[in-house]
Amino acid sequence: SIANALRRTMHAEVPTMAIETVFVINSTTVIPDEVLSHRLGLIPIRADPRKFDFPTPGSSTDVNTIVFELRKKHSRKSSVAAADNVEHVVSGDIVWVPQGSQQEVFASDPIKPLFSDILLTKLAPGQEIDLELHAVKGIGKEHAKWSPVAVATYRLMPTITLLKPIKGDLAEKFAAMFPVGVIAVEGKERVAKVANPRLDTVSRECLRHEEFADKVVLGRDPSHYLFQVESTSAYAPAEILRARAHICAD
Repeated sequence: SIANALRRTMHAEVPTMAIETVFVINSTTVIPDEVLSHRLGLIPIRADPRKFDFPTPGSSTDVNTIVFELRKKHSRKSSVAAADNVEHVVSGDIVWVPQGSQQEVFASDPIKPLFSDILLTKLAPGQEIDLELHAVKGIGKEHAKWSPVAVATYRLMPTITLLKPIKGDLAEKFAAMFPVGVIAVEGKERVAKVANPRLDTVSRECLRHEEFADKVVLGRDPSHYLFQVESTSAYAPAEILRARAHICAD
């Protein structure tokens, strides 16, 4: 229950910045405005949420709102073949417009989309897009776009206990039944040793073979958890875990 609380808190309680409001000045793309707005909301923003306040209804300031612009117009000639005559609008086209003291606060690490190659829409000849975007602070419990992680999972540490020596060709066969790196074959006698149980996927393949049935015991260590955390925000994985600890302490 404690490990699962860590996982759930990382998903739902650690705040990040995400685009919440889209002002459509002009958009002649084939994608409906509301669909494009949802796509924009899911773009990870590289901005430290700890330097912003949660939004206050009816009050947008430089301490609770980030302003972006997305402006692009098709620039190619209409005589180009139709298949090649489209322009991609990507997340790298989103431009940060500093407000108040933001230019000084973020001078060493300017705010921008975390990835610059996310496809948003395509423009045909004569089409253009002109948007103003407001990003605010939020948490994943309110909407998944504020979740700081793509993956936050855990599992128990696998255990592999060798009851009897496994040598020679049997050792090679035994090692082949595990992911690479789990079992090593060492020495002149070619003895199987447990090298890195962390890499094991607990397939239990070796237990299907009678020659190993009385030589190995597979299990899991109930006191050792392995977490996998993939960040999609301004936080590094370790920072997400530390931020979660502060939330639980509060």
